[in-house]
Amino acid sequence: MKTTIFWAIQQNTLPHWCSQNLLAGFWVCFKLLLKWVYVGICPNFFIPQINLFRTKVHGSAPNRLFLQLHELYKKGLACLLQSSSFRSYIIDVLYNPRLSICTDESMIRSEVDYDADLVIESSYVLITAGYLYQIMKAIHTTEQFMDSPMTHHQVVAMQKFTAFVLQQISFRLQNMYTNTCVNKQTYISDKISCHMLKLAAKFGCVSDMLYIAMYYYKTLRYREALSVIEMTKVKLAQPYLMYMGDVDRERYTEAVGGQSWSTKIRQAIAEDITLYNTVCYISELVPEQSFLQTGLHIPVFVLLHFLEFLCYRHIDTTLSQAALDELQVLVHHDRGLYVPDLLRDISWEILGICQQIIGNLKAALYSYQQSLTQHPYNRIQTATQKRIQDIVQSTQHQYVEDLPLD
Repeated sequence: MKTTIFWAIQQNTLPHWCSQNLLAGFWVCFKLLLKWVYVGICPNFFIPQINLFRTKVHGSAPNRLFLQLHELYKKGLACLLQSSSFRSYIIDVLYNPRLSICTDESMIRSEVDYDADLVIESSYVLITAGYLYQIMKAIHTTEQFMDSPMTHHQVVAMQKFTAFVLQQISFRLQNMYTNTCVNKQTYISDKISCHMLKLAAKFGCVSDMLYIAMYYYKTLRYREALSVIEMTKVKLAQPYLMYMGDVDRERYTEAVGGQSWSTKIRQAIAEDITLYNTVCYISELVPEQSFLQTGLHIPVFVLLHFLEFLCYRHIDTTLSQAALDELQVLVHHDRGLYVPDLLRDISWEILGICQQIIGNLKAALYSYQQSLTQHPYNRIQTATQKRIQDIVQSTQHQYVEDLPLD
């Protein structure tokens, strides 16, 4: 680093080297060092023909060093927080969302912006989840990555892969042993599935807890499902939650700033839920899944109230109605904060399903019709039309039955 300081001053990268622009000066030197590692040459300041890397950095070391430095570079000046000697001096500056530190690159990105971009990029990780051989392929891919140095983005992608694989295997195990008469096998597979789903929740974000709730609901453990739903509710209600890129920057920084990505994603990040069409998660959504080639994308808050409604139906009808009321308010009045515009088709559909379950066919018919007017992101129109047809036929049949006999 001392050599980079000499060269940076020599090249007049900054007009003034003083304590007021110390961080900007550090950043200039750090970028120069990163460039040297990339090209594999660190020229001696007094004898430029001498490459200081020749004897100290060789073999596979330059590549590993570059990856490590590049990860620090992507964090901006926040990388200095990893140094115990610097942390106490600059933490107040870097964690103050109202302050910005200018460099020749305009502005150092804040930790919040970096995390938000990371969430968006990780959402582009496409996982073909259909069949068992595809899951095995995903596992094999994960194994290959584990044997090589990974960037921070790749680590995040691997976490997502791992959570996905565990969730898929859990539900597939349950499906395999549902109709078996061997109680011991069913018991063992259930224990394994529960363990894997809880493990997946440790790798995944706040929303992934709902996979546990879905599993409990599917296996008729309604109180256990409601317990998980309540825990998820608490996390989703936190003021520092990051969802769809929307976040209170100051509270997010106060709550999880400087912590590991695993902690951030478990405590402060929520994403929408994908139900792949090759796995039955919730029997009430089978018609919607059966017409798809990939899966259903459901807003996490909609799925939360949906599961709560379904579980309480078997325990307390009053609380079930309360959950339905909350879902109705959410779908009717949300303006994109908790129900993304692209996912309003499935949101109206789920509301209609709940209304149809309790026998409010008029409201259900309205909800299904609203679903058809939305952007067909989930491609559930066929299932929606079938549900509308069933309601119309049932009401006509009821009308005929109610006619007086001559």
